Amino acid sequence: GQGVDEPLSATGFRQADAAGLFLSNVKFTHVFSSDLLRAKQTAAAILGKNRFCKDLEIKYDARLRERKYGVAEGRPLADLKAMAKDAGEQCPSFTPSGGETLDEVRERARDFFEFLCQLAVELEQKEQGKPSAPGRSSGTSGEQFVFPWTNHCSEAEPSSAGNGSSTVLDANILVVSHGAYMRNWIGYMVSDLNCTLPANLTKSQLSSVSPNTGVSHFIIKLENGNLLKPNITCVCLNQDSHL
Repeated sequence: GQGVDEPLSATGFRQADAAGLFLSNVKFTHVFSSDLLRAKQTAAAILGKNRFCKDLEIKYDARLRERKYGVAEGRPLADLKAMAKDAGEQCPSFTPSGGETLDEVRERARDFFEFLCQLAVELEQKEQGKPSAPGRSSGTSGEQFVFPWTNHCSEAEPSSAGNGSSTVLDANILVVSHGAYMRNWIGYMVSDLNCTLPANLTKSQLSSVSPNTGVSHFIIKLENGNLLKPNITCVCLNQDSHL
């Protein structure tokens, strides 16, 4: 939950380092993290292993915090399940006293996602305003952003999405958050924004909580800067081959 702001364990640091090595060749343009300590440490560990972005500023945002669990904060998961059972509800949708509802978590996720989309649009507008700026479409994206999915995922590389030509990304954003929060965010993108999912993804995989340092990759296209209708493709979900 939010109320327990403990540091990573020794295992957590090893997992964060493993994620950093896995993503070491990805050139990020922005990094955002929950302002809870365990997420801050994970983001720092990932950047610390990166070939290109060791000095990139990490921006901390309270909208990326884990779901608030009220009276269940800091207690074992078994206690939360028992509370839900006593209330006659399923655990994922149960809201303990003083906790956040799923709708409230989803609203935080929606607000942050729209903020990211606005950021990308502003970056593109700035790029277009430069008189000597090259076009955003080119064949050089492979030199700029190297994604490690080829051997770990059945889905296509970002450069093959759409019309098959490589496109230089306006932004390549690393977001470090928490399991229950990310499950709600992904649910929002699937149900509200019609995100395209990998063909081999099962319903149970879609609804499961990511393992610690699980990596998910989404390509978001904003045609003509249209913030209301983002085109979202999920390349991989909760990737854990680095663990």
